[in-house]
Amino acid sequence: MKPIRTRTARAIAVAIVAGSLTLTACSGNDGGGKDSKSDAKSQKDAAEQQDPVVYGDAAASTGPAKDVAGAKPGGFINVYMQSDLTHMDPGQIYVSDAGQFSNLIHRGLTNYQEDADGNLTVVGDIATDAGQSSEGGKVWTYKLKDGIKDENGNPITSADVRHTIERLYSKVIFDGPTFVQSWLSGNDYRKALPDGPYKGKHLPDTVLETPDDKTVVFKFNQPRPDLPQALAMAGYSIVPAKADTKAKYDKAPAALGPYKIAEYKPGKSMKLVKNDQWDPKTDAVRHQYVDGWNFSSTVSQPSQTKRLISDQGEAKNAIQFTDSVDPAQMADVVTNPETKKRTIQGYQPYVWQLTFNLDRIKDKKVRDAITYAIPNQSMVQADGGRYGGEVAGGLLAPTLPGFDASYDPFGKLKKPNGDLEKAKELLKEAGVKEGTKLTYAYSNTPRGQAQQVILKDALEKLGFDVQSKEIDRASFYEQVGKLNNPYDIYMTGWGQDWPSPSTVITPVYDGELVADGASNYSHINDKQVNELIQKALKQEPEEAAKTWEQAHHRIVEEINPAAPVYYSKQIQLYGSNIGGARYSTESSYINITDLYLKQP
Repeated sequence: MKPIRTRTARAIAVAIVAGSLTLTACSGNDGGGKDSKSDAKSQKDAAEQQDPVVYGDAAASTGPAKDVAGAKPGGFINVYMQSDLTHMDPGQIYVSDAGQFSNLIHRGLTNYQEDADGNLTVVGDIATDAGQSSEGGKVWTYKLKDGIKDENGNPITSADVRHTIERLYSKVIFDGPTFVQSWLSGNDYRKALPDGPYKGKHLPDTVLETPDDKTVVFKFNQPRPDLPQALAMAGYSIVPAKADTKAKYDKAPAALGPYKIAEYKPGKSMKLVKNDQWDPKTDAVRHQYVDGWNFSSTVSQPSQTKRLISDQGEAKNAIQFTDSVDPAQMADVVTNPETKKRTIQGYQPYVWQLTFNLDRIKDKKVRDAITYAIPNQSMVQADGGRYGGEVAGGLLAPTLPGFDASYDPFGKLKKPNGDLEKAKELLKEAGVKEGTKLTYAYSNTPRGQAQQVILKDALEKLGFDVQSKEIDRASFYEQVGKLNNPYDIYMTGWGQDWPSPSTVITPVYDGELVADGASNYSHINDKQVNELIQKALKQEPEEAAKTWEQAHHRIVEEINPAAPVYYSKQIQLYGSNIGGARYSTESSYINITDLYLKQP
């Protein structure tokens, strides 16, 4: 599937008391681990993926990672992809394919440790623990582990962490998450350090302090209890100062993780081999079982599925990376017990929505008409039916705590294939003429192409002259992320970065974040929504939940910048010689760090 933003579905239960973190215990969860052979996942499974996340101490952060039962060393795993990775520079990574890739070669201050049942703990990655907070959560201190080096043997120090954060302020970085930068320097953070660290200037010690080679201190103007989770995002992985080649870094990053790039042919293939500078004693998350990974970025989704169903030759050692089973071959997979047992399943944190470019479709009645007309269930069918998704009522996924399953302002649960009569009434009230042009941008994936046919047919029944524009999946979000893009509507997907509506509503619907390369794809800039966002960000979680709900309702019902289409599920295939395969609640895909070959 084309990279859906963003990485994970999880819930956190932390409290800051007298400068320390009080943590709840992590409870068990299905997460697709124990029950990956079950039928299609339900909202009950999604709710179970909300289990609390623990912030780990030094003991939990000490490597090596716990061995996977039965794991053997050796061999190469083949990785099937439809197209190239969107990015390899950590600072640019904010989509699912690159996020999955990141865990193989990059490392950050923190990361997620996941057990076989999908329970999650934030641990120190290159840091000694998940972080120490003080001053009521406004200050976070990290100590670096000994023995962390990049692939060239250069020791990683606090200066490299500072460099990593400061380069995100420069124009070199136009994609990727903005949480930490904006928390440190405000929404217009680029003004604080427009050239990043490249001209010798740095953020002041009042914001980011590195008092010695092993210590990094983040200083905020309000409590930031989610910092350990934000820093676990691939977008905050370390870029060593000595290795930074600015824009060129996106094609040849320096590895800190267990693997490094040996060969890269853009748009075709990539080979990863073992990074001999990676020390397993410093890593509580990753393994280095296989000798390497062979990425093929020209294998279509139907071809991936066909090869893996046949399970012959190299396909026995192969996995789907972030693509799912081809919808047209779904029955061949789920009705064959031998094939189905080679699948992983889970409920993803993503919501697919038809986003409106508010600069071009300014009449809410028109947006509402299109929303009513969307045949949601047909769109789901084009993505695997009940194994691929579920009709959505709102823009917040079932994996978020407090999800309201009854919320359905456009009546999609009663009329899952749309209400054309209602849509036509609204268009008549809006005075829209027959033959009005509507430009629809879609990704050139099998799903994108199939859904384009469905959506175009529905909109033409309303009288629109639909101009379909196909975009390569590798650059889709870059293209629709341009403020002056020439498209009226486009399908986008979004999932929470961690289990708070703040990581959905803020990046996607905050008017302060309307900019080229930003994730506010609709360009919504509503004063009331903006105020509710700022209010919620200053509130305690229980109180904030009510404010986020208020903001969500206003966005969906009173503005409608994006029509909810469906909640996403995942089902992936892997070859019979792949060991350690399970659904990861952290990545929402096959768990990449535990894989090995049964017969190397």
